[in-house]
Amino acid sequence: MSTSRLGKPPSFLLIAATAMSFAVGAGQAQAAAANSCLQEFGAQVRIDGATFVMGDDNTYPEEGPAHEVIVSGFWIDNHEVTNAQYAKFVAETGYVTVAERQPDPEDWPGVPAESLTSGSAVFTPPEAGRAPANWWSFVPGANWRRPQGPDSTIEGMENHPVVHVAWEDAKAYADWAGRELPTEAQFELAARSKRNGTWPWDGGELAPGGHHRANTWQGEFPVTNTGEDEHAGLASVGCFEENDYGAYDLIGNAWEWTTNWYAPNHIPGDSADPAGPAEEQSFDYQNGGMPVKVIKGGSFLCAPNYCLRYRPAARQAADIGLGTNHTGFRTVLND
Repeated sequence: MSTSRLGKPPSFLLIAATAMSFAVGAGQAQAAAANSCLQEFGAQVRIDGATFVMGDDNTYPEEGPAHEVIVSGFWIDNHEVTNAQYAKFVAETGYVTVAERQPDPEDWPGVPAESLTSGSAVFTPPEAGRAPANWWSFVPGANWRRPQGPDSTIEGMENHPVVHVAWEDAKAYADWAGRELPTEAQFELAARSKRNGTWPWDGGELAPGGHHRANTWQGEFPVTNTGEDEHAGLASVGCFEENDYGAYDLIGNAWEWTTNWYAPNHIPGDSADPAGPAEEQSFDYQNGGMPVKVIKGGSFLCAPNYCLRYRPAARQAADIGLGTNHTGFRTVLND
C-alpha cells in the first residue's frame, strides 16, 4: 500500500462502500475476442513539435479554457503497453503492483486488520433494483494478472492493454524502459491526429457507413452494450484504425495515465508543454481529497448518453494509488 508525498493513502477501500460516480470505464468480463490485431508490437511513432489549441470550451467544464500550447517533438508508443510487455518487466525486475500489495495498517488507522486486503476496482453492470451509480466494487484479489478477480486470468489476452495499474506502477515500467509517461499536452497532441476539432478524424464520431473508429460503448450505458464495434470489453491493442501519426487506441479502449496533476480546469500559463498544477493544488472532488493525476483518452465504457469522453480534449481525475480494470498507459521518449 503506497502513499503520495502528501502522506495520504489511496482511496480504494472507499470503493467497497461507495461507487465512483463517473463512468471512466472499467470492464465487464474481458472480451475474449481476437487476441491479436497487430502483427508487430513495441513500436513508437514520431510526433513533431507543434503549436495547437488544447482543451475544449463546449463539452465538460474541466476541459476548459481552451488555450494555445507549444509541444516539442517526441516519440510515443503506437499502442498501449500490453499484458505481455508488462509481464516481461515484472519477470526482469520482480516488481509488485499496488493492487498486489497487502495494505499497511498504519495507513488506515481505525480500519480493522481483517478488512485490509489487496485488490482493485472492478466495474460491475448494475442489476435490477441496484442503485444506478453503484457500478464499481472493490474486488479482493483483482490485479493486472487477474483483471476480474482471483478466478480470472489474462491467458489469451497477452496483447490486451495491461490494466489495474496505479500511477506508480505505470511510472515504474516507464523508468525500466528508459522512457517517461506522456504529459497531458503530449497525449492530447498525439490523440488529435493532426486535427483541432472535436474528433480526431474527419466526418464526426463514426466513419462513413457507420464504422466505429474506437472501442467505446454502444447502447444505453450502463445497462445495454450492443457490441456493434465487435468488442464488449477491452480489445487487443490495434484493433481499430491507426491515426494520422500511426498510433492506435489513443481514443477509447483504456484510459491512460499522464504525468500531470489534476485540477478541475486547465490553468493557462506557460504555453510550453504546460506542467499543470502542483501536487498541493490538485484535489479529487469525488474521493475526499485524494491526490489525483489526469487520465486521457476515454475507454470502452464511454458512451454518448453518459461519458462523452472519447475525445482528445477529454480528461478525468484518477486516484494515483488505485488501479482499475479500465486504466492503462503508454510511454514516450522525449528528444
